[in-house]
Amino acid sequence: MHLSPADDAHPRTPGEEQFALAAEVLALLGDRTRLTLLHALTGGQADVSTLTEACGAARPAVSQHLARLRLAGLVSTRKEGRRVVYALRDGHLRRLVDEALNVADHRLGDRPLHD
Repeated sequence: MHLSPADDAHPRTPGEEQFALAAEVLALLGDRTRLTLLHALTGGQADVSTLTEACGAARPAVSQHLARLRLAGLVSTRKEGRRVVYALRDGHLRRLVDEALNVADHRLGDRPLHD
Protein backbone atom coordinates (compact mmCIF):
# COMPACT_ATOMS: atom_id res chain seq x y z
CA MET A 1 0.00 0.00 0.00
CA HIS A 2 1.29 3.46 -0.89
CA LEU A 3 0.96 6.15 1.76
CA SER A 4 1.25 9.89 1.16
CA PRO A 5 4.46 11.52 2.35
CA ALA A 6 4.55 12.55 6.01
CA ASP A 7 4.52 16.25 5.10
CA ASP A 8 0.93 15.77 3.85
CA ALA A 9 -0.14 14.58 7.29
CA HIS A 10 -2.24 16.74 9.60
CA PRO A 11 0.20 19.09 11.40
CA ARG A 12 -1.08 18.43 14.92
CA THR A 13 -3.06 15.91 16.90
CA PRO A 14 -6.75 16.57 16.20
CA GLY A 15 -9.14 17.19 19.07
CA GLU A 16 -12.63 15.81 19.54
CA GLU A 17 -14.21 18.67 17.57
CA GLN A 18 -11.97 18.02 14.55
CA PHE A 19 -12.73 14.29 14.66
CA ALA A 20 -16.48 14.97 14.92
CA LEU A 21 -16.48 17.41 11.99
CA ALA A 22 -14.25 15.15 9.89
CA ALA A 23 -16.60 12.22 10.54
CA GLU A 24 -19.55 14.40 9.49
CA VAL A 25 -17.83 15.33 6.21
CA LEU A 26 -16.88 11.71 5.52
CA ALA A 27 -20.46 10.60 6.24
CA LEU A 28 -21.72 13.09 3.66
CA LEU A 29 -19.15 11.75 1.17
CA GLY A 30 -20.35 8.22 1.95
CA ASP A 31 -23.40 8.70 -0.25
CA ARG A 32 -22.78 7.76 -3.89
CA THR A 33 -24.98 10.54 -5.31
CA ARG A 34 -23.38 13.24 -3.16
CA LEU A 35 -19.90 11.98 -4.03
CA THR A 36 -20.83 12.07 -7.72
CA LEU A 37 -22.15 15.62 -7.36
CA LEU A 38 -19.02 16.78 -5.57
CA HIS A 39 -16.85 15.13 -8.21
CA ALA A 40 -18.81 16.93 -10.93
CA LEU A 41 -18.17 20.21 -9.12
CA THR A 42 -14.40 19.57 -9.09
CA GLY A 43 -14.61 20.52 -12.77
CA GLY A 44 -16.12 23.91 -11.95
CA GLN A 45 -19.40 25.54 -11.13
CA ALA A 46 -22.65 23.98 -12.32
CA ASP A 47 -26.41 24.37 -12.01
CA VAL A 48 -28.93 21.72 -10.95
CA SER A 49 -29.72 20.68 -14.54
CA THR A 50 -26.07 20.05 -15.33
CA LEU A 51 -25.53 18.20 -12.06
CA THR A 52 -28.65 16.09 -12.62
CA GLU A 53 -27.25 14.96 -15.96
CA ALA A 54 -23.84 14.29 -14.41
CA CYS A 55 -25.12 11.94 -11.72
CA GLY A 56 -28.17 10.43 -13.41
CA ALA A 57 -30.42 10.84 -10.36
CA ALA A 58 -33.86 12.43 -10.38
CA ARG A 59 -33.86 16.22 -10.17
CA PRO A 60 -35.70 16.36 -6.80
CA ALA A 61 -33.15 13.96 -5.29
CA VAL A 62 -30.26 16.02 -6.66
CA SER A 63 -31.78 19.19 -5.19
CA GLN A 64 -32.12 17.51 -1.78
CA HIS A 65 -28.52 16.28 -1.85
CA LEU A 66 -27.27 19.72 -2.88
CA ALA A 67 -29.26 21.29 -0.03
CA ARG A 68 -27.57 18.94 2.46
CA LEU A 69 -24.15 19.77 1.04
CA ARG A 70 -24.93 23.49 1.20
CA LEU A 71 -26.19 23.29 4.79
CA ALA A 72 -23.02 21.38 5.75
CA GLY A 73 -20.93 24.19 4.23
CA LEU A 74 -19.35 21.99 1.57
CA VAL A 75 -20.78 23.84 -1.43
CA SER A 76 -21.62 27.47 -2.03
CA THR A 77 -24.36 28.92 -4.20
CA ARG A 78 -24.95 32.05 -6.21
CA LYS A 79 -27.88 33.18 -8.32
CA GLU A 80 -27.69 33.82 -12.06
CA GLY A 81 -31.16 35.10 -12.82
CA ARG A 82 -33.46 32.22 -11.91
CA ARG A 83 -30.64 29.65 -11.95
CA VAL A 84 -28.74 28.63 -8.83
CA VAL A 85 -25.11 27.82 -9.53
CA TYR A 86 -23.21 25.52 -7.15
CA ALA A 87 -19.47 25.40 -6.46
CA LEU A 88 -17.15 23.55 -4.11
CA ARG A 89 -16.42 25.61 -1.02
CA ASP A 90 -12.65 25.05 -1.06
CA GLY A 91 -9.75 23.08 -2.48
CA HIS A 92 -9.54 20.79 0.55
CA LEU A 93 -12.82 19.18 -0.43
CA ARG A 94 -11.63 18.78 -4.03
CA ARG A 95 -8.54 16.93 -2.77
CA LEU A 96 -10.65 14.79 -0.43
CA VAL A 97 -12.95 13.72 -3.29
CA ASP A 98 -9.93 13.04 -5.51
CA GLU A 99 -8.22 10.99 -2.80
CA ALA A 100 -11.37 8.93 -2.15
CA LEU A 101 -11.53 8.12 -5.86
CA ASN A 102 -7.78 7.36 -5.92
CA VAL A 103 -8.29 4.88 -3.07
CA ALA A 104 -11.09 3.27 -5.13
CA ASP A 105 -8.79 3.10 -8.17
CA HIS A 106 -6.09 1.37 -6.10
CA ARG A 107 -8.56 -1.08 -4.59
CA LEU A 108 -9.99 -1.93 -8.00
CA GLY A 109 -6.45 -2.38 -9.30
CA ASP A 110 -5.64 -4.79 -6.45
CA ARG A 111 -8.52 -7.13 -7.30
CA PRO A 112 -7.68 -10.41 -8.99
CA LEU A 113 -8.85 -10.54 -12.59
CA HIS A 114 -11.53 -13.08 -13.49
CA ASP A 115 -11.93 -14.71 -16.94
